[in-house]
Amino acid sequence: MENNDIIKIARAKAEKWLDKAYDEKTRAEAKRMLENTDTTELVESFYNDLEFGTGGLRGIMGVGTNRMNIYTVGAATQGFSNYINKMFPNEKKAVCIGHDCRNNSRLFSETAANIFSANGIHVYLFEDLRPTPEMSFAIRELGCKGGVILTASHNPKEYNGYKAYWDDGSQLVPPHDKNVINEVKKVQVSDIKFEGVPEMITILGKDFDKKYLDKVKTLSLSPEAIQKEHDLRIVFTPLHGTTYELVPASLRNWGFTNIHTVPEQSIPNGDFPTVASANPEEPAAFKMALDLARKIDADLAMACDPDGDRIGIAVKNDAGEWTLLNGNQTNIIFTEYIIRRKKELNQLKGGEYTVKTIVTTELIKDIAEKNHIICYDVYTGFKWIADIIRKEGGEKFIGGGEESFGYMPGAFTRDKDGVSATSLMAEIAAWVKMQNKTLYSFLKEIYAKYGFSQERMIYIVRKGLSGAQEIKAMMEEFRHNTPKEINHSPVVLKKDYLSLEATNLQTGEKTHLDFETKSDVLQFFLADGSKISVRPSGTEPKIKFYFEARTQMKDINDYERAQQEANARIDAIIKDLKLQ
Repeated sequence: MENNDIIKIARAKAEKWLDKAYDEKTRAEAKRMLENTDTTELVESFYNDLEFGTGGLRGIMGVGTNRMNIYTVGAATQGFSNYINKMFPNEKKAVCIGHDCRNNSRLFSETAANIFSANGIHVYLFEDLRPTPEMSFAIRELGCKGGVILTASHNPKEYNGYKAYWDDGSQLVPPHDKNVINEVKKVQVSDIKFEGVPEMITILGKDFDKKYLDKVKTLSLSPEAIQKEHDLRIVFTPLHGTTYELVPASLRNWGFTNIHTVPEQSIPNGDFPTVASANPEEPAAFKMALDLARKIDADLAMACDPDGDRIGIAVKNDAGEWTLLNGNQTNIIFTEYIIRRKKELNQLKGGEYTVKTIVTTELIKDIAEKNHIICYDVYTGFKWIADIIRKEGGEKFIGGGEESFGYMPGAFTRDKDGVSATSLMAEIAAWVKMQNKTLYSFLKEIYAKYGFSQERMIYIVRKGLSGAQEIKAMMEEFRHNTPKEINHSPVVLKKDYLSLEATNLQTGEKTHLDFETKSDVLQFFLADGSKISVRPSGTEPKIKFYFEARTQMKDINDYERAQQEANARIDAIIKDLKLQ
């Protein structure tokens, strides 16, 4: 499409926002963009419409169809309301709404509550900010038909988002996601019922928090370890987000008595004043927590992202230096611990399963299968883990996670759960300490037992419309001109989740990938055991590359050598692919 055509489309959309159905401030901003000779902002704000990706509706706050504002939130909510009313025509209907600490999150959540109530749907609205997993739990606990959380997770402060959930507490999956999008596309601003019905809105407060925290406590597998090591020195930071009260409360509920929060970061603030990025995946986000950990000689340091679904872990290595675990390592520890303890407690009766995403380390599958546990692979996003639970039932579920710092140890939520994960990780730290071990030595034991795996993710940012086109072209190049070898190792298998085909590149044999939907993801498996995954982000202007290199360890003392060997291989792969 020519640039003039794109500008013409954006201009036509923006002119509709001059209508008196929009508030005066919004009209003035749309007029300013239309009159600006530089059309960049106009195109970025109006050419596209926000759509549900792996993380739902997410975008920069501002005026426009491609921005988060009360009208895009309103259209999403009106469309979602219409769909719920179509699906459950003769039933009493309720939804749950939560929000994080971000600027405008309360405004957007109250806007959504008013619209749902005006459409005859009862609303349970949390009194104040709450973690995403608690909202997911509330949908199930209160028998809701769906739910919404206003959050942009760990995105920069300019962003906000709208995650839509179905009646099992999971984010929308097919066919509901596309059906809701279709309903949203039909909505005109004049269709949005902004005037709420107060008697249709119930406020959820501290009493509901207790229900959630008591459910989280049912995940404990080693209460005797906590009793013995109750004074384990724990540092926690919520990074200005929703877990500032609930994670410390959960840790106390499990029996821990020596909890230290980072005071400056325990104040909710959508501007995230103490960090460049409120993301526990970023080492810089841990700085203040690690400063405190060193000061008190802590045993464990943990962080959650602003909406409380992700968990970051820092532990001391053999030299007593603090080191950050990556999301794969955290998942490895959870998987081995849960399986081992459930075995020891005679809780494995057969048919148990775990779930990981396709870009997460293959070592989790090795751990599961060597313990006669089924391991399912799914696409990125916890809605796909929840989809497996929907099909297989929650009783045999023993946890699921993804490399991007998310883990869900119980089926009572259907999204990654930082509150449960922090509590369980603290228990694991107490359990290993009771055996005169550390989390670091426990991780090395796992590697020595099952094989070593080193993972790394890098991404390339390409913003705006031109960036999206460039990312698409990169995916097409990898798809149609697949390298025969990478870093001198033959590519033996290619998995293309857009065609749902796996191709043996040595024999040419093609097999079908058993996934219900297609996704723009490519994977290359090399003869040396390496795995490379490539996908565009569903929520950010990025193309992501995931690398995994495998090797063996003779014993726990072989860890550093194995790590160096695997990292050197990943460096060489990145260089060979000309990504850096």
